[in-house]
Amino acid sequence: KPSVIILGVDTMVMDNNDAEQRHGVQPTYKKVKGFQPLQLNWQGYFVDAVFRGGKKHSNYGDTVQKMIIHVVEQIRKHYSEDVPIILRCDSGFFDQKLFRCFQLLGIGILCGGKHYADINELAGSVKLEHWEQYKKGEGEKARVWSYYEFGDRRGTWKIDEFLRAFYCTQETEENGQYLMEFVKHDSIIYTNLGMGGKIDEQLINAGHGDMLKAGMIIETYFGRGNDELVNRAFKNFVSQKLPFKRFNMNATYYYLSMTAFLLFEAFKHDVCYDIIPVSSYSTTVRRQLFDNAGKVIRKSRYTILKVTASIMKRLEFDTLWERCNNPPIKFIWP
Repeated sequence: KPSVIILGVDTMVMDNNDAEQRHGVQPTYKKVKGFQPLQLNWQGYFVDAVFRGGKKHSNYGDTVQKMIIHVVEQIRKHYSEDVPIILRCDSGFFDQKLFRCFQLLGIGILCGGKHYADINELAGSVKLEHWEQYKKGEGEKARVWSYYEFGDRRGTWKIDEFLRAFYCTQETEENGQYLMEFVKHDSIIYTNLGMGGKIDEQLINAGHGDMLKAGMIIETYFGRGNDELVNRAFKNFVSQKLPFKRFNMNATYYYLSMTAFLLFEAFKHDVCYDIIPVSSYSTTVRRQLFDNAGKVIRKSRYTILKVTASIMKRLEFDTLWERCNNPPIKFIWP
């Protein structure tokens, strides 16, 4: 029962340059031929996906709108009409039609902006004393961003509302080391949080009013890195080189792989969460949990799995067996 739902939408390039079957592949923005499905994730789970050809860019057609409308309707119908929903995405989804759609749905937006000349000129003309800093963490793991906040509406937009915008410069890496000027990464963030809309009221009522502040907006947006890790986990779970010749057959294989990956992630969270870290990739889980020697015997009408005492103790097989036979009533998130 999450008090706030943060969804991440992105595309994932599946490199099929070296695949044995390459029929139907298309050039992608990563300069390889393959496929580029659109995926929506939440806390390590894919909640929706559309299999697409490689040349289909992030905001191709109206697929994104249909996906978000469908998922929001499901959340409002089956979970809560008032839970705040925030969608974060990169600059590939920087589009006024999407912004208008999301605002009509009453959800929050955290979208990467594009480095237009006037935006860069504005950032370069702002005096140093008008920039602010946000720091996350302490010590060696501290991360620091400098940012300048302003309101923006592109000249070609037909919507009346301005959006809240942040020009951010990353000052330190994850290890706390400061960056030299020539390697600093600049980002632009657009959001409707803190603009007096319905989403603001929902966040305040849910006890997340701090998410309307500049620092938390920046931190939440850069949490997109976790969304990228979901793509990496999926590629680790199943090969991105699809095996079939026809597009529809590969699409079926992809969706079945998505279902299997969802069950695998649920298994990690519900069954072996305190034995193997839930952040572990499938290769680690397979090697540590499944790739162990054992013997199956039948005795007195019972089927028995025999393993060594060290494996039994280290992996707590009795606990795993008990959990597998008693599905959790509620979601377990350690």
